[in-house]
Amino acid sequence: MEPQKEVVQAVKPPVLDDTNFPYRKTQIRAFIKALDEKAWKSVLTSWTPPTITNAADDTTAKLEIDWTVAEDKVSNQNAKALNAIFYGVDQERFKLISTCESAKDAWEILSTTYEGTIGVRLSKL
Repeated sequence: MEPQKEVVQAVKPPVLDDTNFPYRKTQIRAFIKALDEKAWKSVLTSWTPPTITNAADDTTAKLEIDWTVAEDKVSNQNAKALNAIFYGVDQERFKLISTCESAKDAWEILSTTYEGTIGVRLSKL
């Protein structure tokens, strides 16, 4: 009889705070990739709700019930990533990103908050 191997799966992402962002961002990235590789791609590429354009060239949000299977799938990947990011911050940081619909937007807000803009990061180097 073969011994059973123990499998450990994280159910909650690591929590980011002011002191550990450079260390934890790698862990959060790995956590999101473990959920779904395409979920991490939604952080990199962004996501916007599907829209429809009528005959008068007016663009409006598409009702979720009318989304295609592909639109549902992309939305779900974004939701997985956004959920991991939401649960990986404390209440103060959550206030900064709570209105984000895109995981990329939330990630960029956190990156800018913790690391500064690209110009700030370059000047620190």
